Amino acid sequence: MNRDADAGRDARGTDPAATSDGPLGDRIDRRTVLGALAGAGSAAVAGCGGSGPDDAATTGLDADRLDELAARFAPTLYFDAAEPWFPTDPRPYTAEEDGETVVDGFAAFDGYHERYDEAGEPPDPTVFYNGMRYEDSPLAVVQFWLYSAFDQFTANFHWHDWEVLHVFVDLDTGEPQLYVASSHSRSVPNNEFLDPDPDVVPRILPELGSHSSTLSVNEVPDGFRRVGEEGLLADITNTTIDTVEDLLGVPIAYGLPRDEGARLPFVVPEYEGEPIYDHPDLPAVSEASLVDGALTIRSLDALRSPPTDLPLRETGLAFRHAERPDDGDDAALAAEAAESVVEYGLVESAELEDISAFTGPQLSYEFAVPQAVEDAVAGHITTTGVPWEQPRYGNPALDVTAGNHRSELAARYDAIAAEESFGDGAAGALDSVVARVTRATETDEAPDGEGLTTTEAGVESFVLIESDPEALPTFAGGVAVANGVPEGDHRFTVNGAGRAPHSEELTVSSDDSVTTAGVDGEIPLVARENARKIELSDAESDVDLTRTAIEDDFAGRIYDSAIDGSDAAYVHAGGAYTTEVRDADDEVGAYRVNPDPLGSGGDDSDDGDDGEGGGDGDEAPGNGPIRIERPETGAAPLAGYVADVAEETRAAVAAAAAESDDDDDGDDGSDDESGGEGGGSGGPSNAVNGLERALAAAVDQARRAEERAREGDAEGTDRQLANVLDRIARIEERLAAAREGLPPGLANATGKRVEQATKRVEQARDSGKL
Repeated sequence: MNRDADAGRDARGTDPAATSDGPLGDRIDRRTVLGALAGAGSAAVAGCGGSGPDDAATTGLDADRLDELAARFAPTLYFDAAEPWFPTDPRPYTAEEDGETVVDGFAAFDGYHERYDEAGEPPDPTVFYNGMRYEDSPLAVVQFWLYSAFDQFTANFHWHDWEVLHVFVDLDTGEPQLYVASSHSRSVPNNEFLDPDPDVVPRILPELGSHSSTLSVNEVPDGFRRVGEEGLLADITNTTIDTVEDLLGVPIAYGLPRDEGARLPFVVPEYEGEPIYDHPDLPAVSEASLVDGALTIRSLDALRSPPTDLPLRETGLAFRHAERPDDGDDAALAAEAAESVVEYGLVESAELEDISAFTGPQLSYEFAVPQAVEDAVAGHITTTGVPWEQPRYGNPALDVTAGNHRSELAARYDAIAAEESFGDGAAGALDSVVARVTRATETDEAPDGEGLTTTEAGVESFVLIESDPEALPTFAGGVAVANGVPEGDHRFTVNGAGRAPHSEELTVSSDDSVTTAGVDGEIPLVARENARKIELSDAESDVDLTRTAIEDDFAGRIYDSAIDGSDAAYVHAGGAYTTEVRDADDEVGAYRVNPDPLGSGGDDSDDGDDGEGGGDGDEAPGNGPIRIERPETGAAPLAGYVADVAEETRAAVAAAAAESDDDDDGDDGSDDESGGEGGGSGGPSNAVNGLERALAAAVDQARRAEERAREGDAEGTDRQLANVLDRIARIEERLAAAREGLPPGLANATGKRVEQATKRVEQARDSGKL
């Protein structure tokens, strides 16, 4: 673990530390947290763990009926133009180890690319199928299993990959009832469609690199539509958790981020800290073997800002069942939409069931977790499980992850238990954590560099919950959903390419079906080029900190997390912040953090950073971390905060007044202003001067309140705090008169800071601690 230097000024947040904060500050070490277990991946596939619903037993389908249904429903697959790994047959890569047949990751990965390069086309295009019938029921399921030699989905890569499409069909009518396509993570619902058109061939859009299977039943064969509109079909009929959809506004299923207008960069997989293509056991694998370089970055923290030039989805190859009758429609659609069409063979999966395991060593990736005194690292699952040993192989209903779909099947067929579920692993103590990741950027409503707003993310991010070593991508432009999170305390971390990481502690309760991360479900991320790190620790304090929050003057609260004595968060250098801390007694303290206050000249060159921190995209060049070394709670720090924010605002108002006076030099005196203390007569210039004096008076009274609190004078503290409120009321009056003479941004900021100061004075008056 890395430890940041402890040196630094004790400040209310406006002074950066006197030491450098290295690349990414607390940078993660390259190490693994999971063992390389051959079957580890089986628990990481939707619907594979825990105790399941009490569905009827299943038996195999009659061979002729199975072949008939497999040929009828064999899907057509539309792959991304940059896809390197297509469905293939793993049997050429088997080996005998300790009396068992296994498929080694190195052998499959290298052998696949060697054969691909030699032939100039995907080797052994194959889809495997399996069929099950529920006893004493007309309900049957045909499963289509697709094997790929490798999975590269940014932070979710591993050796081997199995995806599945379940086609639930009524044997009496021959009508399909439900399509269930694997989402590739137990934490995100599968992609499901109820009552598909029996005359339309099932279509799958495998996600680039990961092969997660999104359905396409709409009028555009190689396109995905999450929500139906203007009479057009949506491609999923999921209704999973009403509260989640109410919060986020979209049906929850894993789609294709780039097909929905957002972009997702891919990361180079690593083995023992080096790019996988450099490994000597992969002579046929080169950098060009991976996802196209135009979509790939070296690591999530390799960029100073989110990428803007990533291509959107384009269709490349289409895979179509070789023996499907050329009825015209499907063949014509595939030929029109794809660059070329590859015909695949159908093979019953029973022919693979002698394979015991798909093996491969642990792969790794970097996942930064901002903390004040420690780092975290994530490894990754190394292989996928053996499909025929998974519960869903025998009971496909375990993969029905949308509660409305299970309910509908149960209403139609007694064989399906009438209990809603999110896959086999759903239970009362397993809940969802949701959020929407956005982008923090400067607002035109604030003074230059002193206020934020949040906008759509534009580039998808990745979420890691420490209890689950599998990172999840956001989708639909920043939506994060993690299902099946156990009850208790968790660290929830978000990384994005070119963005500083976000991390928070949250508590999942069995009393709530949904836990929102961030603030009201929103997590704003900051481009690394604009990031400043705020650190605090109670190691040298007399308080035990339990929570911290950060509020921007304009964007409001943007960070809120439980902590255990120390914390760190990245903020935008173009914001102005109030950092709030709470202790074990729920007493409050507040500190002003403004990386570049108006009138400072924007020169942070003497903040103690020796220049090492900015080079790797950690923070803005020349800007070290802002440390709050000895945080306090109670009336004293709250009064001190009010003095700080009032003085900061007074200095900005004075600078604006001076600039206005300079602009007026040499005029003809026609704007002669006189009278009073600027309360409303004498024109804008005098009103601005009056506002400055009112702010100065508030600074004086707040400093006196802080002094009385530190002296232990409760009565004097309360009296001075009352005086501060009087001065704040005067500021509000002066601001109303001075708005015309102030830059609009500064006038807006002054109003918002007055509201913040009033809140903190009230907290100080209510505090049981001086």
